[in-house]
Amino acid sequence: MKKIAAFVVLSGIAFMLVNCSGSEKKTETKNGDIKLPVFTLTDSSSYDFGTIQEGEIVEHVFYFKNDGPYPLILNNITSSCGCTTPEWPREPISPNAASSIKVRFNSKGKSGPQVKTVTVYANTDPAYSELRLRGIVNAAPKPEAAK
Repeated sequence: MKKIAAFVVLSGIAFMLVNCSGSEKKTETKNGDIKLPVFTLTDSSSYDFGTIQEGEIVEHVFYFKNDGPYPLILNNITSSCGCTTPEWPREPISPNAASSIKVRFNSKGKSGPQVKTVTVYANTDPAYSELRLRGIVNAAPKPEAAK
């Protein structure tokens, strides 16, 4: 009886695996056209702001285009820390239209090498893309003690 039960379970698992691997991708039609928007950066996904003094604010604009046949929706954008603030369009981006994401990094309380990641979540495949700000923050001079 145990052998029969094991055979039934293994047959069910094998059937599910074959069934899943044989299905077409939902993001493509039979002729291979992509059925999702395509988030394409028109410049680099990384920006090196060089060397700045602690307390300075750096802003950079990442430009992108929707290279897909359907409207692109940026669902959410998160940053690796509270010192980095993204601004993005809330309305759908039409096919072949361009737009931008502005990222602001506040270096107050930061010093040394910095790499800040901004993750863009959208109705694309893959479902997210990463943008990076990097550079070096020189520490602010320490105030001299009163004599």
